Amino acid sequence: MRPELPHRTRTIATSRLPASSPATVSGYICLFTGEMLRGYLSEFKPLTVLHRARTAALLFFLFGFSYLILYRAIDTCQIRLPDYLVSSTDVFSSALSFNSLSDSDDTSLEAVLKAASMQDNTVILTTLNEAWADPNNSILDLFLTSFRLGYHTSRLLNHLVIITLDQKAFASCRRVHTHCFALTTEGVDFSQEAYFMTPDYLKMMWRRIDFLRSVLEMGYNFLFTDADVMWFRDPFPHFYPDADFQIACDHYSGNSTDVSSNIPNGGFNFVRSNIRSIEFYKYWYTSRELYPNMHDQDVLNKIKFDPILTDLNLNLRFLDTTYFGGFCEPSKDMEKVCTMHANCCVGLENKVHDLNIMLQDWKNFMALPSSMKSSSSPTWSPPKNCSLALRRHLGLSEDEAIS
Repeated sequence: MRPELPHRTRTIATSRLPASSPATVSGYICLFTGEMLRGYLSEFKPLTVLHRARTAALLFFLFGFSYLILYRAIDTCQIRLPDYLVSSTDVFSSALSFNSLSDSDDTSLEAVLKAASMQDNTVILTTLNEAWADPNNSILDLFLTSFRLGYHTSRLLNHLVIITLDQKAFASCRRVHTHCFALTTEGVDFSQEAYFMTPDYLKMMWRRIDFLRSVLEMGYNFLFTDADVMWFRDPFPHFYPDADFQIACDHYSGNSTDVSSNIPNGGFNFVRSNIRSIEFYKYWYTSRELYPNMHDQDVLNKIKFDPILTDLNLNLRFLDTTYFGGFCEPSKDMEKVCTMHANCCVGLENKVHDLNIMLQDWKNFMALPSSMKSSSSPTWSPPKNCSLALRRHLGLSEDEAIS
C-alpha cells in the first residue's frame, strides 16, 4: 500500500525565465495556442455538419500540438517526477535484475564483491529468502548472532555478502547488514520456505550453483555457507592451502581425499577461482540434466568419480567434522569447532528451535573459566526437534537409527 503523502504548504512564486530556456519557448507557444483556441471558440457559431467536422479536426490538432510541445519541453529540461510518484515495484525490479545492473551501479555484483573482499579477493557468501529472513522466526538473526558470539569471528562480517532471492529478503538484509546483493530468477518465486527435494528446492539449489560459477569467473574466491551454519571460530586456518575445491561433510571418513566414503554437504565449501574450479562448476551445473530430480549434493556424489575431474586436475578435499560439524555428525570438541550446520533437519521451525539451543550451549561454554573448558569436556545438546522431524520425513520410528 502506498503511504499517504504528507500535507505540504506550497508557495507560488513567479519569475522570468531566461530567453534561451526551452521551457520559455514552450510556454509562449502553449499560451499562444490557448489564446487562439479561446478566440476561435468565442466566435464559433456551428452552422453545418461540415463546420462541426472542421472544428473537431482543429481541436484535435491544437491539443495534439500543445501536448507535443509540452512533452518536448519536459524532456529537454530533464524534469524528474517526485520519487513518491514512481512505482516502488518498478524501482525494485530495476535494482534486482542480475543481468541489467551496470558496472557503474554501486549495487552491482562487482561493486558489492569488491567492497566485501579480503586482500586476496576472497569473499564469504550466503543466500537468503523471505522465509529465512522472517523476523518472527529468523535464521538470519541466528546466523549473524553466531558471528558476534564466536571467537574472533565478528570481524568476518565485513567480508560477508548476503545474496537475497526476493524483495523482502533484500529489505531485511539492508536493515541489518552492509553487503547485500539482490539476485532474481525470472518466473520463479523463491520467497517461501522451500522444503527439501521439492521442485522449488531443487531450482533454488541449482540456481545457487550457477551463480557461484559466475563469482568464480569474476576472479573471486569464495567461502559459501548456508545461513543455518553457526560460526564459532575463524575457519580459514583449517582450509587446505593447495585445494581448488573443499567441502564440508554430513559424514567424514577421517581421510580428506577419500572420494568413496566421505559424504559431502553443499552448504559449506571453500573454492579458489581458477580455470579448474570454473570448469568444474560448469560441469557440475550441466550434470543436473544427466541426473534429473536430484539436488546438487547428490549429483556431486555421482560426478566426483567422473574422469573429467581427473582431466581437470581438480584438487578436491573433504573437511573434517572435528572443525566443521553439524547435526548429522557433531564436532566433538568445542575447543576446536569452527562451524556447526543444522543439516539432517527438515522444517524451518525445527531448525530455529535447535539452533537456539546450540547457541545457548556455546554461550555456556564461553562463560566457563579457561581451566574448565578442557577439563569438563562440554558437549552439544541433542537436536531433538530436528531428529524427530527427520525420522518422520524418512518414515522411521523414534527408535530407528538414521543411516
